[in-house]
Amino acid sequence: MSTTINENLLLAIPLAPLAGSLIAGLFGKAVGRAGAHTVTILGVAVAFILSAIVYFQVLGGASFNATVYEWMTIGKTKFEVGFLVDSLTAMMMCVVTFVSLMVHIYTIGYMADDDGYQRFFSYIALFTFSMLMLVMSNNFLQLFFGWEAVGLVSYLLIGFYFTRESAIYANMKAFIVNRIGDFGFLLGIGLLFAFAGSMNYGDVFAKRTELAALTFPGTDWGLLTVACICLFVGAMGKSAQFPLHVWLPDSMEGPTPISALIHAATMVTAGIFMVARMSPLFELSDSALTFITVIGAITALFMGFLGIVQNDIKRVVAYSTLSQLGYMTVALGVSAYPVAIFHLMTHAFFKALLFLGAGSVIIGMHHDQDMRNMGGLRKYMPITWITSLVGSLALIGTPFFSGFYSKDSIIDAVKLSHLPGSGFAYFAVVASVFVTALYSFRMYFMVFHGKERFRDPKHPESPMGIEAAHAAAHGHGHDAHGHGHGHGHDDHAHEPHETPWVVWVPLVLLAIPSVVIGAIAVGPMLFGDFFQHGVAFEKVIFIGENHPALEEMSHEFVSWSQMGLHSVAGLPVWLALAGVLTAWFLYLVRPDLPAVIKRAFGPIYTLLDNKYYMDKINEVVFARGAVAIGRGLWKEGDVVVIDGIVNGSARFIGWFAGVIRFLQSGYIYHYAFAMIIGMLGLLTLFVTLGGK
Repeated sequence: MSTTINENLLLAIPLAPLAGSLIAGLFGKAVGRAGAHTVTILGVAVAFILSAIVYFQVLGGASFNATVYEWMTIGKTKFEVGFLVDSLTAMMMCVVTFVSLMVHIYTIGYMADDDGYQRFFSYIALFTFSMLMLVMSNNFLQLFFGWEAVGLVSYLLIGFYFTRESAIYANMKAFIVNRIGDFGFLLGIGLLFAFAGSMNYGDVFAKRTELAALTFPGTDWGLLTVACICLFVGAMGKSAQFPLHVWLPDSMEGPTPISALIHAATMVTAGIFMVARMSPLFELSDSALTFITVIGAITALFMGFLGIVQNDIKRVVAYSTLSQLGYMTVALGVSAYPVAIFHLMTHAFFKALLFLGAGSVIIGMHHDQDMRNMGGLRKYMPITWITSLVGSLALIGTPFFSGFYSKDSIIDAVKLSHLPGSGFAYFAVVASVFVTALYSFRMYFMVFHGKERFRDPKHPESPMGIEAAHAAAHGHGHDAHGHGHGHGHDDHAHEPHETPWVVWVPLVLLAIPSVVIGAIAVGPMLFGDFFQHGVAFEKVIFIGENHPALEEMSHEFVSWSQMGLHSVAGLPVWLALAGVLTAWFLYLVRPDLPAVIKRAFGPIYTLLDNKYYMDKINEVVFARGAVAIGRGLWKEGDVVVIDGIVNGSARFIGWFAGVIRFLQSGYIYHYAFAMIIGMLGLLTLFVTLGGK
């Protein structure tokens, strides 16, 4: 097999979704609804098939690391578009395109009667293109382009229903919070560029030892530590780590398909991928790794607590995403880079499944998103029920499901780490196992089991659903398909129903890897040579050269089946079981107890319900602080200084012109007199200077 992947093949992978996006976006009216979803699905399907071909080529020994387009050259610095394809890139390409393809198919049913149908398909195809450019990049310039592009498209998608104030608030919040992170990201890139003299990954990695020996100018801080922390600040914004996590729950304002795409395999995993790609740099800074570990641990545990008190089905899954991103970040912090990427992959499948399952429930419930108005949906929506159960079992780390292998590996890696902060991180990830099981099966039991509460909803103030409100405003009927039910207000008008095949087929296709992919991949990805295929930068991503937690884990690994069987002797499985039993008891056996517990722990519930008041803190400290700074710059800088200089110049010129106007009388004798006076003045000056 060829050792170099065909350049045109690689170009076709991101360009196919881009072409679909442009056709659906620019010619949406001409091609119609069917044309829009056909071209975009075709584009993403082509990208997925070609990504799979590239994946197998990489496993066969092929690779690619070259420039495909030179944008400009300044001195010796080249700004290029280039691709780096190794096993890490190939795996990410397959995950992104597969999940995106499932979301595209699902969207046909979910957005069937929405006015913005073509626009939505154009956006999600553009999102896929942006993410592919990010993961395929071989230089920081292209990485930043993809990084900003996914942020821009997420802004458009979160605010898809731009006539609603809540959607506009949510997309502005996401945009601004990500700009804070991106500022740090840009500083990190700038530092590396300034001291390494190149934006190409390979060139920077080749000088990493020299960079590690330098200090940040004017301080005794390590230059590489500062650069890595700055890069990670970018990851904190994009991958929603505490305290830059506040945008992600509000991103639920967008339609459910994009919630799945943002939260599963694209935008929020960009930061995890970036740190793993930069592992040769991060591996040389214990301080940066400790910072990453602590931030990830805080996010994993404390964001999980918030999932317990949510009643909106989409927000429960959103806080679950935050917690799982914390797990991935902890794995990065203890140098278990392959474990973080492994969990990124398994999480992409089961989290997309849970989000799309939640969307299916919302359709079946005629766009009521409040779990308190559900219950007993198992017999009405059997396919949604069984696939959601599979997703929940994978999420909590049930043995032999995909999430078990990746979560258990993270916990083991943290336990073996000797970095500062790993003790707290171990407590956080272990405690989060119980918390995850509790909120996951609270949602599962409230939605699919127990009393059928939808016949007499007691929470009319609960969210109706952004999509439903938008559809109602445009007269599209009661559900996502615009099927007006016409039954008045009897029980049958609110009877739940299974969703059409375009909605449930993606659920089934995502449920399959949610079960099997962990067992298939755990050996090669964690303890084999998977990450050595293609372009391997000093083999750092396989085992952290300075923190070999994975090497110690490999001595105990025998096979996926043995790992599953041995798990019954470990604490995490029993904590997960305890969480499931607690949820079963509280929400099925004694559904009256949660209200009692809520009253008994009123202050704690209030703290959780207000999301630790992080939104208030951001609003008061950062938002008002930014407004105050802006107002100060406007009043003092713009009005006093700039306007003062500009207006003062204008006034001076007006006064000078007024004086000069008296000299321009139009009489010749006045001008002759002025010339004579001027000559006398000059002669006097020359005589005086000559005398001296």
